[in-house]
Amino acid sequence: MSRSEAAEPMFKRGASGAPIKLSLFLVPNFSMMAFTGVVEPMRLANWLSGESLFEWETVSRDGEPVIASNGISISADRAMADLGRPSNVVVCSGIDAHLYHDAPTFGWLRRWAREGAHIGAICTGAHVLARAGLLSGYRCTIHWHSLDSFAEEFPNLDVRAELFEVDRDRFTCAGGVAGLDMMLSEIIRIAGPDLAASVSEQFMHERIREGHDDQKLPLQARLRISHPKLIRAISEMEKNTEEALTRDEIAGAVGLSRRQLERLFRRYLNTSPARYYLRIRLNRARTLLTQTTMPVTEVAFASGFTSASHFSKCYRDMFGRTPRAERRGAGGLLEGAPEAFDDAGLEAAEL
Repeated sequence: MSRSEAAEPMFKRGASGAPIKLSLFLVPNFSMMAFTGVVEPMRLANWLSGESLFEWETVSRDGEPVIASNGISISADRAMADLGRPSNVVVCSGIDAHLYHDAPTFGWLRRWAREGAHIGAICTGAHVLARAGLLSGYRCTIHWHSLDSFAEEFPNLDVRAELFEVDRDRFTCAGGVAGLDMMLSEIIRIAGPDLAASVSEQFMHERIREGHDDQKLPLQARLRISHPKLIRAISEMEKNTEEALTRDEIAGAVGLSRRQLERLFRRYLNTSPARYYLRIRLNRARTLLTQTTMPVTEVAFASGFTSASHFSKCYRDMFGRTPRAERRGAGGLLEGAPEAFDDAGLEAAEL
């Protein structure tokens, strides 16, 4: 169920007529875009309406400033221990949220949830809520770049590829400008569509998106191609990364011969189907290596490889480092690594 279908409000309100108050907990390396996507709509809604519809404060683990992923430091209004009993807590994170392990933070979040606060997260903040045990039994979402790795790490959670999700007293948002859409949705609920439209126009945001809208651009826009069968073929590849399809299976699924499929990829993308598909699977593997603690062998299987050694070779040929070196954070190319790889030997990459 997306935000538009949710019966319950996203935020908890205080006394009648009182502003809705958000406590924004800043995790180091949080996304500034996601953060401002939540704050700025509140500011404009207050200004345009002439009312105090929203209030907000920034919170850090120790009350000290927190540095965002862009290097800008944001001061905190208070420390977690000084927050009292908040109504709405929003975990703001970004880069490396999957590495954030802080027992006191998890304890405070659980305490506030028990006391009735609405708890949410933007961008990759779902990692923090999941580790605190606050997403079990709830629908949730996360930024598309972390979607696969998050689902692999928390297989029992109901993870959706939504812009934002509201489920009772939990809300999660994919980040980026999706936070703007989430807040506009809430402004519609509490103050009506006219104010939300005015806020959206101030941002030159042409359309208020629903929670169930796609996080990523359509393939046609991403790749700047419009051939329907080529788009369908790439879509089949993206949907089947763990159980990799053969080129004959892909061609058959879109009503082409294998030779026709090869010609389409050469004409529009200047590559072969095998190379393109391998790149999709290896990019998925790279995400799993850098954003989860899955063993390298499991990453190989989750990316459509039946042999760890073949996976390692393909990964090195693509990225210039082995999977284990990637996980260690090794920078730069391995000595003697090729700058690019060609189609030779890629038949073996197909299952």
